[in-house]
Amino acid sequence: MNDEVRKRLEQIRVEDYIWIVYTGIIALSLYANRLERKYFITKDLKSKNEYRNIMIAIFLVLYLVYSYFLNDSWDDFKNINKIKDKKKKDLVTLSFLGSLLIFISGAIFLYIAIVDENIDVELAFN
Repeated sequence: MNDEVRKRLEQIRVEDYIWIVYTGIIALSLYANRLERKYFITKDLKSKNEYRNIMIAIFLVLYLVYSYFLNDSWDDFKNINKIKDKKKKDLVTLSFLGSLLIFISGAIFLYIAIVDENIDVELAFN
C-alpha cells in the first residue's frame, strides 16, 4: 500500500468520527430548537441562556471540525507542485478554497452565537 492510499484511509477513518460528532450536533440542535421555542413562547430566561450556551458549543465544535478540514486541504495544497495532472491540481485548489470559505463561515457563525445575547438572528447548523 502506497503513502497516498494510507493517507486517504486515515482521512476516511477520521471522517467516520466526524460523522459521529455531526450526529451529536444534530441531536443538540433539536434540543436547542426546543429551548428556543420555549423561550419565545414563555420568555423563560433559563431556556434562552441554555439555548445560547448550546449554540455556542455547537458552533465551537463545528469550527474545530472545519479547522481540521482546512488543515487537511492546506496540506494537499502545499504539495500541489508535485501533482502532474491539471484536473487534479484544479480540484485540490478548489477543495482548499471551499474549506477556507467554510472555515470563515464557521468563524462568522461562532461569532454571531457568542455576541447575539438577545437571539435576534436564527442560526442553523448547515
